[in-house]
Amino acid sequence: MDSIRKGVITFQRYVFPQHKALFRRLALGQTPKALFITCADSRVDPTLITHSDPGELFVDRNAGNFMPPFHGENASEAAGLEYALKVLKIPNIIICGHSDCGAMKAVWHPEMTDGLPSVKRWLRNGNEARKQVMTRKLPEAEQLAAITERNVVNQLEHLRSYPVVQDCLVSGTVRIAGWVYDIEHGKVLEYNSEADRFEVIKG
Repeated sequence: MDSIRKGVITFQRYVFPQHKALFRRLALGQTPKALFITCADSRVDPTLITHSDPGELFVDRNAGNFMPPFHGENASEAAGLEYALKVLKIPNIIICGHSDCGAMKAVWHPEMTDGLPSVKRWLRNGNEARKQVMTRKLPEAEQLAAITERNVVNQLEHLRSYPVVQDCLVSGTVRIAGWVYDIEHGKVLEYNSEADRFEVIKG
């Protein structure tokens, strides 16, 4: 905790003074460029990956970067989407998975969640990805990455099940994308739906 408090002091003394105009503007409201749905993993920093400033990303994080399918009762997900799209008028939604994901490892090997009933229930959101990948009989070394990618694709499908998202897609006011962040190599891959594969984002 002490090191975190020292970080706050460093921010107040050195970072904030250099960006006073930005924070003065942010104090009056926000106009994010994207809703960024990603994993809670501490190694994934959305603003760092996208080279964004404070106020540019509306971030929603959970273990496994899941967006459970709409069923009328998942108030948290529906409320977040509704606020992002209807109030903030955010024009982009990105669902971003990542390499070496602990949630995906537990989806891959469900026995890892023995004794963790809440975790086990939550990770059911990734079971379909595991089932789809395991039927492909891939080499073991390729299975985790394949589950990670397929999970992002499935969550994009779930995202489209929300009425608020459907309305915005029909009106053309929102675009959605699926990413996977490669931590070791600093690369981000984007899902190409026409080719059904992930491709490295290049300049």
